[in-house]
Amino acid sequence: MNKEQSAKKQQTTDAAPGGPDTGNLPVPPGQAANLNELLDTSCRKYADLGALGMALEKPLTYQQLHDRVLVLAAHFRSCGVKFGDRVAVLAENSHNWGTVYLAVVRLGAVCVPILPDLPEADVHHILGEMECDIVFLTQRQIEKVYDLKLEIGRVITLDDYRDESGIIEVTTFTDFLAEARSEYAEALEAGTLEFPEVDSDHLASILYTSGTSGFSKAVMLSHSNLCANAFSTSNVITFSPGAVFLSVLPVSHTYEFTVGFLMPLIKGGCVLYAGKTPTPMVLQKLCARERPHVMLVVPLIMEKIYKKRVLPAVEKSKILSLLCRFTVGRRLVYRKIGAKLLTFFGGRLQVMGIGGAALNPEVEVFLRDAGFPFLAGYGLTESAPLIAGGPTGDDTIRHGSVGKPVPGVEVRIDDPDPKTGIGEILATGPNIMLGYWQDPEVTKDTFTNDGWLKTGDMGRVDELGNLYIKGRSKSVIVLANGENVYPEAVEHKLNVYPFVVESLVIENRNMLEAWIYPDYEFVDAQTLGQSRQQRYGYITAELDRIRKEVNGQLASMSRLSRVLERREPFIKTATHKIKRYLYTADSMTM
Repeated sequence: MNKEQSAKKQQTTDAAPGGPDTGNLPVPPGQAANLNELLDTSCRKYADLGALGMALEKPLTYQQLHDRVLVLAAHFRSCGVKFGDRVAVLAENSHNWGTVYLAVVRLGAVCVPILPDLPEADVHHILGEMECDIVFLTQRQIEKVYDLKLEIGRVITLDDYRDESGIIEVTTFTDFLAEARSEYAEALEAGTLEFPEVDSDHLASILYTSGTSGFSKAVMLSHSNLCANAFSTSNVITFSPGAVFLSVLPVSHTYEFTVGFLMPLIKGGCVLYAGKTPTPMVLQKLCARERPHVMLVVPLIMEKIYKKRVLPAVEKSKILSLLCRFTVGRRLVYRKIGAKLLTFFGGRLQVMGIGGAALNPEVEVFLRDAGFPFLAGYGLTESAPLIAGGPTGDDTIRHGSVGKPVPGVEVRIDDPDPKTGIGEILATGPNIMLGYWQDPEVTKDTFTNDGWLKTGDMGRVDELGNLYIKGRSKSVIVLANGENVYPEAVEHKLNVYPFVVESLVIENRNMLEAWIYPDYEFVDAQTLGQSRQQRYGYITAELDRIRKEVNGQLASMSRLSRVLERREPFIKTATHKIKRYLYTADSMTM
């Protein structure tokens, strides 16, 4: 791969000093060269502060976390884990998850986080390809490895589950940690535990993408990739040591891992894991108790709140509905709702990071008018992950954008359309991956000749340096007249209706049609006491009404020929993006 800087640039942001030759970029002052140094530094600074824990429980302090990491790393070594070996973690979020990860990389070994929602076949593929002798998992995941009992050296349950089936032998994490302490407590106390030097470019993680285009790839991220992005993010989101991070997204996804795990550790934050599915009732209880300063969510969470709580409150009141027809009135109404929303999240939320998928523009308008403290972000697993977002307090961030490229990252638009400025988004910086595991051809195709990452996303950059995402390049629908339609933009308009849970726009015989998965609880409430036929009539009428109203907001080329009901949810990625490759005109009409 050619990493030399080309003199030719298309449309480029002036995000930060340093060129795209990422191997020679200087380490900013105060930035750790590797994850081990990151933890060591944080422990020295914040030893007695809370670091990691489960919500509603007492967290581990930074010193306790550091001690656990060192004795576990030493124990890994005695179990045969060597420099460069791979250890898998297939589990839901917990403080034990993060502890294991940091212990693995302390040895110079490589952690393989596996998304807990992946099906058994995918888990088998990953464990087989990675040749992991040690797997950390939980009760909810253990059946996925039963068929691999002869291929895995040791299975350790992070939730202390004791498997009574006799199919596979397990060790509980508590017992594993006790073994480590028994063997290495004295060496820890004496300060004689030593570990190999880990270069900043050494491989730290291999993460399998679960993208919308169908081909899962094994992304290799180095210590410096992750450190660079975590430190960049620490300059985007402002908070003080001791701030509480409530984690509700899977830490096995790089968005939550870098921004919601590593970044808080850099600044002395305390990460608390929800431990349960973040339903509104669960969130309200946890937030009332823990009163988080920072949270990371996917857009779906805020969109649900908007549709389930904000819109109904406005629509049930004639006065509020009238006020919301005018800009000033709408802002007054939304400000009051925003204050209640802040109370819902515990009353001291400083920032909510929203990423992993595109934020609905109407929901963004509400959050801005409500004065809700949020930042939209954009990134990829391949960029560890954040490319753009924020920063907090920047008044030049425009509606519909994901803010500015984060420090150290540069963005340019490849072959922009002369009229719209839209082209493929390219990125470079020290956060860009090493490549795909044992796949040099795909790696080469993912980079330009001068070493910039091809994101596969279409977008543009405005005169203020804000980045706007228009959709995946593979999702763009090209009609017979040559016009490009970005289906995500149409779906945003559909998804704002309380009737709609999710939607997908496809091309069928050179016409656009939308498939909608309705909110059947909403339908039940609207058709209470009606017959099956009346219920069917209501759904049909709503689909037609939505089609007409949305078409009135679209250019003629983007209008929908029909809107159809889908009776089961779409299959989605870990960040709740629909896997579009599974749905074509042929498959949707079957």
